[in-house]
Amino acid sequence: MRGNVLRNHPELLVLTALEGGPGHGYSIIRAIRERSRGEFELLEGSLYPALHRLERDGLVTSSWSEVAGRKRRVYKLSRKGRAALGEHERDWRRFERAMNLVLADR
Repeated sequence: MRGNVLRNHPELLVLTALEGGPGHGYSIIRAIRERSRGEFELLEGSLYPALHRLERDGLVTSSWSEVAGRKRRVYKLSRKGRAALGEHERDWRRFERAMNLVLADR
């Protein structure tokens, strides 16, 4: 198991939020909050560095859009990002199973 599974959890959350379609920062935060039933409140200070890393790595693309006279950067999952999402999810599920095994033996 790769040691970076915990370090990559913000990226996994963001990739998952973008799986349903493109979004701007606040919509990504809202999607993560809603899907986690309020358990995850990703802050802008965590979100934007994760988005920049994902874009740098080619996992998301971005473009500017204007809504009601306001410019927003919109992020979209790339083909490479879809593949990475599957890989990150498999790593997380493996981590989850292993952690449950450890906790069950207490």
